[in-house]
Amino acid sequence: MKKEQKHKILPLGDRVLLKEVDEKATKTTSGIYIPDTVDTDKGAKRGEVIAVGEGRYEDGKLVPVRVKVGNVVLYSWGDKIEVDGEKYVIVREGEISAILK
Repeated sequence: MKKEQKHKILPLGDRVLLKEVDEKATKTTSGIYIPDTVDTDKGAKRGEVIAVGEGRYEDGKLVPVRVKVGNVVLYSWGDKIEVDGEKYVIVREGEISAILK
């Protein structure tokens, strides 16, 4: 994916650069409006993988990161940053709990 080349951020080690996916929809596809007060999900967040690091070393061998650019993942927390007006989250691979298909 060419998106990765546009970004000025290259994660190191087992870190992953994510763009948070905004799940807050005010209107469903069937036309039902959802008020802002219906925000009860305090669990994992969704993010799209923008860039990945080379991986981590275990016993002298490189273990590559399992997620790929373009994957949508669930993560628990990360460091929020802003570059050129774009907001991103950097997480370690261990903070990613699932790849959504």
